[in-house]
Amino acid sequence: MENAQTTADLGAAEAAADHPEVQTSAGRVRGLWRDTTPPGSGPRGNLRSAAFLGIPFAEAPVGELRFAAPVPKAPWQGVFDAAAFGPTAQRGDPGVTLIPEPSVPGESTLNVNVYTPSPEVATGAGLPVLVYIHGGGYFAGSPASPWYDGRNFTRDGVVTVTLSYRLGFDGFGWIEDAPSNRGVRDWLLALEWVQQNIAAFGGDPARVTIAGQSAGGGAVMTLLGMEKAQHLFHGVYAISGALADVSAARSEEFGLRLAAELGVAPTRAGLGALSEDRILEVQKKLTAFDGGDMGDLVENGLPLGPSVDGDLILRPTPESFREGIGSGKPLVLGATDDEFTMATADAGKAMALVPKGVLLGKLGVPKEARAPYLAANADVVAKGKARLAGRVLTDRMFRVAILRILADRGTAPTWAYRFSWPSGHFGFAEHCLDVPFFFDCLDGPAMEPLAGPNPPQALADEVHAAAVAFIADGDPGWARYDDAARIARVYDTPSRDEADAYASVRPLLATGR
Repeated sequence: MENAQTTADLGAAEAAADHPEVQTSAGRVRGLWRDTTPPGSGPRGNLRSAAFLGIPFAEAPVGELRFAAPVPKAPWQGVFDAAAFGPTAQRGDPGVTLIPEPSVPGESTLNVNVYTPSPEVATGAGLPVLVYIHGGGYFAGSPASPWYDGRNFTRDGVVTVTLSYRLGFDGFGWIEDAPSNRGVRDWLLALEWVQQNIAAFGGDPARVTIAGQSAGGGAVMTLLGMEKAQHLFHGVYAISGALADVSAARSEEFGLRLAAELGVAPTRAGLGALSEDRILEVQKKLTAFDGGDMGDLVENGLPLGPSVDGDLILRPTPESFREGIGSGKPLVLGATDDEFTMATADAGKAMALVPKGVLLGKLGVPKEARAPYLAANADVVAKGKARLAGRVLTDRMFRVAILRILADRGTAPTWAYRFSWPSGHFGFAEHCLDVPFFFDCLDGPAMEPLAGPNPPQALADEVHAAAVAFIADGDPGWARYDDAARIARVYDTPSRDEADAYASVRPLLATGR
C-alpha cells in the first residue's frame, strides 16, 4: 500500500510539473505551460506563463436554466482539464469578421480563460488583473480568439481573464417571465468568480481592471454605471465602446415581435420549446442590416443589448455618470478615427451626385451643424463623399458619445485617446484596428487583412505599455482629460498628446446630435 501511495504521489508530482494546477472555489483545475516569446521591444518580463482555459463559472444555461439568471458552478470531484477553450455562445460560422473569433460547440458556455505568469512567480504575488470582455454587437464574438490570448500581458506581469457570456436573444432578449439582462448577469457572476478565485492564480482581487472593445467597450461602461457592480473592479479601459442602453419599451417590443414571428407565447415555456437554431434564425432575420437601416441604427441603437430595466440597470449609463456612479474609478476611453468608414467605402459612385449638404442631412446632421462640420473635417471631405459619410457615422455612433461621457464624468479620473494610425490595408483607422495593438499581438493570425503588411511594432509597444501602466497603477502615462486643456493621446506614427483632439466632432455635439 505504501509503495502504491508513493507511486501515486510521484505521478501527481509529474503531472503538476507538466501541467500547472490551481485550486478554485469549485474544484481543482489543470492548465498548460507556455513559453512567451517577446515579439517587439516593449516592456519585457516573465517569459514563461500558464493558461487555464474554459473553466466554468456557472452551470450550463440549458434545460431549466435556459433564459434563467446564471447559477454558480457546483463543486466537482477530481481535476478539471482546462487545456482547451470551452464552448462559446457564438454558434457556427460567424462569417466575415475583422477579428478571428472561432465558435466552439457545447453547452457549458459560461466559462473563463485565465492567463497567468508561472506559479513560481505568481503565487501570493498580488499581481494586477485584466478582465477582458469581447465585442460582437452583443450577438456575436468569442473569447477563444487568438488575439485575446493573454500571453503578452502575463509577460508584463498582468494576470489576464477573458470571459464567455450569453449573446443575442438568449443573453439580452425580453421574455415576459424571465430575468432581464441575462448577459449582464453573466458578466457580474464571472466578475464575482474573479473576486473569489484570482488570488489563487497570482492576481490581486483589489486590482482588477475591466476592458473591452466595441460591444465589450460598451459592456465595461455599462458596468461602470451600475451600482451593483462597483465592488467587482477598480478601473475601466473602454476601446471603441458601443453603449446599448436599450429602453425597456424597445426591448419588450423586440421580444414580442420575435415571439410573434416564431408563433409562440413570449414566455420561458413558449420560447424554451424551440431549438436554439430556430430562435437564432429568426433573430438574424429581424436584425438583418443593410445600408438603408443605417439611420435607424444611429438614432435608435441596437435592439439587443443591455437594457434599462429599472432593476439591474436603473437608468441610462450617461445619467449614472452624471449622478457620480463610478466616479472614484479611473477610466480610459477612445475610438479609432474611422470606425464605420468600411460601411461606406464602396459607395463612392452612388454618392457622387448627392450634394454634401443633402448627404449630411440623410445621415442625421442638423442643418445648422453642416457648414462647421465640413470645415472641421476638411481633410476627410477632400477624400470623397464615401469617406465623409463614414466619418459622420463614426462620429455619431462613437466619438460624440466619448465627448459626452467625458463631460458627464466631470472631474472623475478619466483619460481620452484617439487611434489615428491608418491601416496599411484600408488606408484609414477602422473598427477593430486598435485591438491587436492593445494586446501586442501583431504577429498573430489574420493580421494583414485588418492592418496591412508590416504594421508598426513600435506603436503596439506604446499602446500596450500604456495599457499595462494603467492596469498596474491606474495611470496610462499622459495627462488626464479636463475641460480646460482637453488633452487626449493620439496614437499614430509618431504619437502625440493633443489639445482638443476631438475638436472636429464638436459641431455635432453643439447641436445635441
